[in-house]
Amino acid sequence: MAKTLFEKIWDRHLVQRLDATSDLILVDRVFLHERTGSVALRSLKQAGRAVAAPRQVFCTMDHVVDTFPGRGDKTTMPTGMNFITATREAALEAGLTLFDLGDERQGIVHVISPEQGIVLPGATVVCPDSHTCTQGALGALAWGIGSTEAEHALATRTLRVARPKTMRINIRGRLDEGVTAKDLALHILATLSSSGARGHAVEYAGEAVRALPVEARLTLCNMATELSAFTALIAPDDTTFEYLQGRPYAPKGDMWDQALAEWRDLSSDAEAVFDVEHHIDAGEVAPMITWGTSPQQGVGINGRVPLFEEVAGRDSREAYDRALKYMDLTPGAELADVAIDAAFIGSCTNSRISDLRRAAAILKGRKVAPGVTAICVPGSTAVKQAAEAEGLDQVFKAAGFEWRESGCSMCFFAGGESFGPKSRVVTSTNRNFESRQGPETRSHLASPETVAASAVAGRLADHRRLLS
Repeated sequence: MAKTLFEKIWDRHLVQRLDATSDLILVDRVFLHERTGSVALRSLKQAGRAVAAPRQVFCTMDHVVDTFPGRGDKTTMPTGMNFITATREAALEAGLTLFDLGDERQGIVHVISPEQGIVLPGATVVCPDSHTCTQGALGALAWGIGSTEAEHALATRTLRVARPKTMRINIRGRLDEGVTAKDLALHILATLSSSGARGHAVEYAGEAVRALPVEARLTLCNMATELSAFTALIAPDDTTFEYLQGRPYAPKGDMWDQALAEWRDLSSDAEAVFDVEHHIDAGEVAPMITWGTSPQQGVGINGRVPLFEEVAGRDSREAYDRALKYMDLTPGAELADVAIDAAFIGSCTNSRISDLRRAAAILKGRKVAPGVTAICVPGSTAVKQAAEAEGLDQVFKAAGFEWRESGCSMCFFAGGESFGPKSRVVTSTNRNFESRQGPETRSHLASPETVAASAVAGRLADHRRLLS
């Protein structure tokens, strides 16, 4: 019987069918971070249970840590120190691999898991974080869970999971020059809506996807949770294998050869049937910018705020009016005329070395516009060190960007640092919800290139015009 990639991985990890809709699935890797990891580990200890497979569990400090240079254990997050110290103590006591502050392997969980070769094709990976689907870009089955589920996975290496339906999104053709995976993700959201993949495991396929390097695939899969997908996957190929070979936790020697033989079977069969299929023309994708308070509310950077009639199929009248009021925009307004207060490059979506290289190419020899606060936060300590070895940090600093330590930073607001009330920010992050980056902060999602160009222009701007 022909199977999809999702079905192959799911069936290989099936422990038991529980009922008509739910299965017990074996979990290969658990990744924790300090915002929720300490909760799961503490509950496990209080219940008198041990971590079943400590060598398969990894933990990092990323969510509530400061990103200021020389940070140590300091954090502006209220009670943040409690999360950091509690997670550190619990992880070390349980014998877990901890990427602590000061460790060269530290960074945002969904950046360092591929970077270290922890996520592998065909593996099941869970983490108490909604953007765990990022890691499906390596051909893994990775999904976000809650702290209670994390406790269960730690104790039993299994989880009860409702079996999702399957969806394939085919991207025909090639993306135009200057159009990125982030733009593609925002285009898909604007096309299908933020509920367009609810209850489905999404497989991204097609020529445009195969042409993407791994770090761009990670960006694409990262945004699947904004589609309300259970997870997203991309079939592993030679691009995947070349990326993984030699990484610290990837198989070595004969084990690599054996793994590679298994991984080459990880693709959807030609006759496999998906519950839903969508087709996207890559040539229709432009550099994108969001105008509202949902990732689905996006248009091309040279477009305008749509009229309600143009988005009525995706937005309710109430949601549309509320978004415009919050963002202080009017229907029909040209987005390229909108002035900004701040620019942010970072997050598990767009903070890898390739993202920083592309942004630096825009910034080289240019200056951030007066009055604009600009911040760059590398996704991991390894990314930061690589960028500094190439001199990218000097480009960012010369342009007027702050150069930070790695962490989630202002991707989300948890009571610490923010851009300030009603500040308008162009950001490479994944969510533009109300107050996501600070109380009443107005966030426009975009690629790192668009963020860099906008920082220079002092308004939302098309980076292609600077390059030309």
